[in-house]
Amino acid sequence: MLIAGAWHGAWCWEKVAPLLEARGHRVLTPELPATGADPADPAGVTLETWARFVAGVVTAEAEPVILAGHSRGGIVISRTAELVPWNVRRLVYISGYLLQAGSTVAEAARRDTESLVPPNMLPAASGVTCRLREDVIREALFGDCTAADYECALSRMTAEPLKPLVTPLRISAPRFGSVPRAYIECSRDRTITLAAQREMQAALPCDPVVTLESDHSPFLSRPQDLARLLGGL
Repeated sequence: MLIAGAWHGAWCWEKVAPLLEARGHRVLTPELPATGADPADPAGVTLETWARFVAGVVTAEAEPVILAGHSRGGIVISRTAELVPWNVRRLVYISGYLLQAGSTVAEAARRDTESLVPPNMLPAASGVTCRLREDVIREALFGDCTAADYECALSRMTAEPLKPLVTPLRISAPRFGSVPRAYIECSRDRTITLAAQREMQAALPCDPVVTLESDHSPFLSRPQDLARLLGGL
């Protein structure tokens, strides 16, 4: 089960999902409420909304799932594992926010002083959502992508609900901590830098840890390699 990150929707897995299916995996790419093509009102969305939504999809499966989260999707899979640890076989963070209990994405992002994202986020007048300044999107998110993939992604990006980004993560060692964790690093990431990825892993070790020579969006820039790594877990 693949969970997209901020400003993205299930569309971002369109290259990777068929490659995993060709390897014999069943692949789910649920659309989180108020992201991608989902029409829900972002004003009503919380981190708990997302985690309970994913937990519902997970528990409907006959067997425990491998739950992979990209970027902000990391907090969603962590909280989901806290809710239904017995239904999750492994957590996989794809350059994802692997946060300790009580931490928030906003805090972690601000500590990553080399990241291009925090200083270029533009909150909506409503204060409910935010976008990323367009002149940094290419370098921050899609640096290794083809021009065609970048333009397609840019046309499909949507506003990101802000509330989940400032919500402290509620996890515990007996529940979340009982689920094995893996991490796929993106070495050329300008959104969550490699140093930040490794700082999070130092606090919450993962096994295995593998490194992709990739920007923040390996599902577009390195889909074959990402599918190979995911399929091997």
